[in-house]
Amino acid sequence: MTEKLLEVHNLKMHFLVGQEGLFHKKKHYIYAVDDISFSLEKGETLGLVGESGCGKSTVTRAVAQLYRPTAGRVVLDGKNLVTMKKRELFAARRDMQMVFQDPYSSLDPRMTTAQIISEPLLIYRKRGIIQLSNAEINKRVEHLMELVGLSRFFKHRYPHEFSGGQRQRIGIARALALQPRLILADEPVSALDVSIQAQILNLFKDIQREFGLSYLFIAHDLAVIKYISDRIAVMYLGKIVETSGYHELYTKPLHPYTKALLSAAPIPDPNIERERKRIILSGDVPAPNCQRPGCNFYDRCPHRMTVCLEQQPPFVEIEKGHTVACFLYAGKET
Repeated sequence: MTEKLLEVHNLKMHFLVGQEGLFHKKKHYIYAVDDISFSLEKGETLGLVGESGCGKSTVTRAVAQLYRPTAGRVVLDGKNLVTMKKRELFAARRDMQMVFQDPYSSLDPRMTTAQIISEPLLIYRKRGIIQLSNAEINKRVEHLMELVGLSRFFKHRYPHEFSGGQRQRIGIARALALQPRLILADEPVSALDVSIQAQILNLFKDIQREFGLSYLFIAHDLAVIKYISDRIAVMYLGKIVETSGYHELYTKPLHPYTKALLSAAPIPDPNIERERKRIILSGDVPAPNCQRPGCNFYDRCPHRMTVCLEQQPPFVEIEKGHTVACFLYAGKET
């Protein structure tokens, strides 16, 4: 039996962007994340993929409680983070750390590498949550640097003295400092060269094997998601439309959006690339500041039906672990 480390239930993240009318009675929101649910097993990697602006990064920040969700539950190891008070949440965050997208802006340029990596340890020691001496903290910093492929002799260097890939290694070392169980990786390789991306992805895999970590891994690159993930969730305009194991998703995609997304990804074999049919979606992505009663993909879907405009499609499990939110598969569940 596998154990669930993270459970997200009916998560909503709506941002107020304007008000109008007498006494501001009418409010306008951006529905960045709109009622999504998923779970993550211990030691598993769940890849969250979708086009830019679909709400992927907002999900990670809402899970980490950097954004307090509008509604829903985020349960980490049986504890609901949404209802926690600040002190309880601070302690719980020790088990959940983030690796950010931009290795240039996510590191303080005025701090040395040692200061950056040790900062979480010093903060939690000040709060009395961990008990480490300065010598023990220094030893852990040096160990983490070696672990992520950096020489410990670089610990007094500043971020501007490193390349983009090396800076991301520093960010990974910082995330590992508190020995978390869950890493929220928000497009951690998208700003790096392709050759460096492969090195960082292999580093993530090595660290996962060594420490038994779980990853919620965000990306828009389908090749990256396929390589790193055990399961994949596909997002479109604030909603998850399909979840599956990585092999099933790439060989038997079900949702029309997933099929279009996969058809747009280049294949390195010229013979296959020449023969395959690309799905071109018509229309534009609807504005995220309006809610509709039906499917968000209705305007661009080549298989749309009247019911799609009137009702939200239910999630249907076609095969074990492979679910899709689409009326094309209503009544076909296992």
